[in-house]
Amino acid sequence: MSGTTTTSTLGLSLDSVRSSARIVREQEGGMPHLVENQTLGGGIGLSWDEIALSKLQATRVTETTDLQNPQQYEDSLISITPVVVGVHTVVTDRVRDRLNKKVLAKMGSLGQNAIQRLKDEDGLTVLGTGATTCSPGAGNPLTSGHIASAKVNLSSSKTEPAKPPYRCVLHGFQIHDLFKELVAGVGTYTTPEGMTARVFQTGFTLPIAGVEVYENGNITIDGSDDAVGGVFPQEGIILVQGKAPRVVSERKESLGGGAEVVYHYDEYAYGLRNSTTWLMTIKSDATQPTS
Repeated sequence: MSGTTTTSTLGLSLDSVRSSARIVREQEGGMPHLVENQTLGGGIGLSWDEIALSKLQATRVTETTDLQNPQQYEDSLISITPVVVGVHTVVTDRVRDRLNKKVLAKMGSLGQNAIQRLKDEDGLTVLGTGATTCSPGAGNPLTSGHIASAKVNLSSSKTEPAKPPYRCVLHGFQIHDLFKELVAGVGTYTTPEGMTARVFQTGFTLPIAGVEVYENGNITIDGSDDAVGGVFPQEGIILVQGKAPRVVSERKESLGGGAEVVYHYDEYAYGLRNSTTWLMTIKSDATQPTS
């Protein structure tokens, strides 16, 4: 056959080599790091329990007062029971022997990544259970005033005031409304060095009324383009860790000429220390920004 030999004419003879491999990037989230962490010790049952003692009432006493007003001690119980989650993977020897080594090296961390994502999502689910909502509501943009209102509801609660640090967790689309609020005047008036200039340059990373604001892209946006976040003191949400995360592997010679079976496990649960006054739900518009 006449003609010039090119790569297309000998395509079947070309080896296919993968030069690189990567893990699809996930939202890092971070709920486990923003709440109070406790550990369920071994040999003490299935639940982490905490007793809360109610406050007593003092009485004014004069020189002629016969104090006959006994105050009764009352207790209440917080009980959080960790549950087990896991990831199960099976890789045959044939796959391991033939797979590109760059890809094989990346596979090991995927199981723990899946557990950490579920752990973060479970923490976000708690945010929608607050008894009080300080938010503009569905379809309305979030403003800094809603977060400031949530904070004073926490710190000035007559039932039981919360203590700092205060955290606010929102979807990035909700936070974008805070960005727009602060930089609304850019282009209209001179912007000297200060909060507005910093946010315009680097994005919204400022605290609001003493509340640290955190972006979490794992927050679900519903069919109406709304999202639910929350404001809470660190002590308001408790993450109870049972048995520490672990990885267990076993050989299964009967499967596919031999295989490695790997189990990733974790044991945890979230709970509220004071559901009526220490968690403020934030629901607002989370339409994808275009400007």
